[in-house]
Amino acid sequence: MDAVTRLLADLVAIPSVNPMGRGLSGPGFLEGRLSDYLEGWFRALGVEIERQTVSPGRDNLIARYESPGSRRTLLFDAHQDTVPTDGMTIDPFSPELRDGRLYGRGSCDVKGGMAAMLTAFARLVRERPAGSASVIMACTVDEEFTHTGSSRLADGNHGADLAIVAEPTLLKIVDRHKGAVRWKVRTRGVACHSSTPGLGDNAIYTMARVVSALAEYAGELSRSTPDPVLGPPSLSVGRIEGGISANVVPDWCEVDIDRRVIPGERASDGPGKALAFLRERLGDLKRVEFLPPWVSMPPLVPDRSAPFLPALRSAIARVGGATPEVIGVPYGTDAGPLGEAGLPCVVFGPGDIARAHTKDEWIELDQVRLASEMYFEIARELG
Repeated sequence: MDAVTRLLADLVAIPSVNPMGRGLSGPGFLEGRLSDYLEGWFRALGVEIERQTVSPGRDNLIARYESPGSRRTLLFDAHQDTVPTDGMTIDPFSPELRDGRLYGRGSCDVKGGMAAMLTAFARLVRERPAGSASVIMACTVDEEFTHTGSSRLADGNHGADLAIVAEPTLLKIVDRHKGAVRWKVRTRGVACHSSTPGLGDNAIYTMARVVSALAEYAGELSRSTPDPVLGPPSLSVGRIEGGISANVVPDWCEVDIDRRVIPGERASDGPGKALAFLRERLGDLKRVEFLPPWVSMPPLVPDRSAPFLPALRSAIARVGGATPEVIGVPYGTDAGPLGEAGLPCVVFGPGDIARAHTKDEWIELDQVRLASEMYFEIARELG
């Protein structure tokens, strides 16, 4: 087994599940065990390592390679966490090699990219190629839910000239993506016995009107002026809960809203615009409450990374034999907070996003090996 495959298997075998806001705990949740492994890996490599606390039990790992005489510093970023394992049809943490693929939770999103970056980073440290860029290797937490790790990383002054964020892009360069803002809407009512519903005020009925209006608003967004690459903004109601029992008129109901924003929009404006639409359609909203957003992630805009694209494409083509396509994607990444802080960013890595979060998640090992060579060549080219 080659070094990058062995490392990927080690990473997949260590659970680092993000609870995604649910009250889940135990040794399989959060990134602590993986952070311990990574810290030991970096220390064995003999590089400077910082363990940056983001929240209790959740630490970014930041390692540095200083290249002699380098003109630029690159930030390599890969997140430690994975989505939960609900509904998986394979053992999520027993990596399996089959038909040139490695199966397991996080293999595609994004431990394949992390293994490729780490292997390239280790090669830079050991070979010290003349004229290469210096590299900061960041392994961040909480990418899958609230991006607190990349936001904390973005707050620091690391002196990087360009960030390359690992995500499954099929080895294409992503220079733009949508952002997102997520918040809850709550309706209030008056509880009473369901045999006399007229004595109460049904919060679910109120929410039904709210959701109907939000569906209308989502339709308007889909017809609004699109980004030429990413398409229009969007809104989706993704979760609903309320009440306590069938025989009690509910006095509360809540929905979770996901609003995707395109370049030119501000994520923070999303809730206010939705609220204005509801007021226009429904009038009195005294029983409707918009809670503060629990995610506000900016879109990635392409302008800052544009000067680096020719060198990036050249380095990747030397390894892969073809000039990579530059694309936009509808999902968000750690590049959003990093880019908002003023750092030029691109997203690039092995794997197919269609395999991420799936019941039998896997990644093509040939892509992981290629990606490792490409990350190394990028560091050499951009030095």
